[in-house]
Amino acid sequence: MSKTYFTEDHEWIRVEDGVATVGITDYAQEQLGDLVFVELPEIGKAMKKGDTAVVVESVKAASDVYAPVDGEIVEANGALSGDPALVNSAAQGDGWLWKMKLADESQLSGLLDEAGYKAHIG
Repeated sequence: MSKTYFTEDHEWIRVEDGVATVGITDYAQEQLGDLVFVELPEIGKAMKKGDTAVVVESVKAASDVYAPVDGEIVEANGALSGDPALVNSAAQGDGWLWKMKLADESQLSGLLDEAGYKAHIG
């Protein structure tokens, strides 16, 4: 069974069997506007919590998307290379950004649940 967590930087992380799928929240994609480019991470790259994993560019600005926990990139969403707007239409579904193998599952306890995230964005 998967469980979804959120960060105060507007990333979501869905964890299943030690692998986390990461993306930006619906709120974040609304703030950014229409995405025109997504710079995907390198497979096999080790990430520390807070490292920039992905850069998303919209018609308004470029924004960094940070690793919510430590881990190793195991997959990037190649569909976004041809269709970055998938993040706008399905931010918390098919518009996911990358998958990572968790290095330390205890870091998940520092993240928000959905109710906490909703309170954070007010």
